[in-house]
Amino acid sequence: MTDKGKHIVVLSGAGVSAESGLKTFRDANGLWEGHDVMQVASPQGWAADKSLVLKFYNDRRRQLLRCKPNEAHFGLAQLEDHHKVSIITQNVDDLHERAGSTKVLHLHGELRKVRSTFNPETVLPWDGDLNLGDSCPEGGQLRPHIVWFGEPVPLIEEAAYITSTADILIVVGTSLQVYPAAGLIDFSPERTPIYYVDPQPYISRELNQRSNLFTVPMNATKGVPKVLEALTL
Repeated sequence: MTDKGKHIVVLSGAGVSAESGLKTFRDANGLWEGHDVMQVASPQGWAADKSLVLKFYNDRRRQLLRCKPNEAHFGLAQLEDHHKVSIITQNVDDLHERAGSTKVLHLHGELRKVRSTFNPETVLPWDGDLNLGDSCPEGGQLRPHIVWFGEPVPLIEEAAYITSTADILIVVGTSLQVYPAAGLIDFSPERTPIYYVDPQPYISRELNQRSNLFTVPMNATKGVPKVLEALTL
């Protein structure tokens, strides 16, 4: 840890980016942009219809490039003026980075990157459409750099360690019901204050036992400024 204030760890989810115009992961019917999630976000879906999967993520990438960070993204970035800040996000967009955050760990991958199907370590930046026949230097078809259902989350251990070093934990825009990401909160030190920003915060029995839990039942753009005010008192 540096001598720069406290170490603030942020766990962010889809609710942060929804107010920038990015649609949340799936609606109440278990569909994502009209598709069953297993069709477009699983190894089985990729094997069955690569063209469908590529089109789906091409559409998402185009949508992302039209969107801009919102007040929640900018507010969290401004915390770096006085504190060490680590953002662990379930989001595959880059709106935290575009707002100015410098330490962002993407648990579920990144929409503006692709990777090789031959060598998962080969990851490339990608802003255009990804098509069948687009290959890595090793000759393998490129695929979205996204962690799909049924795939391991490679960065979960690093995220758990970062959370375990938090002086303050901010949870924003996530239901805390999607694992393994939801389990990260359990790695925060027992006495670490937790600020939970969400219109309908999900308070599990374990979380409810934390005496230092502060809920902010608001959307991210309204709730994050409230947390920032509390941290500057």
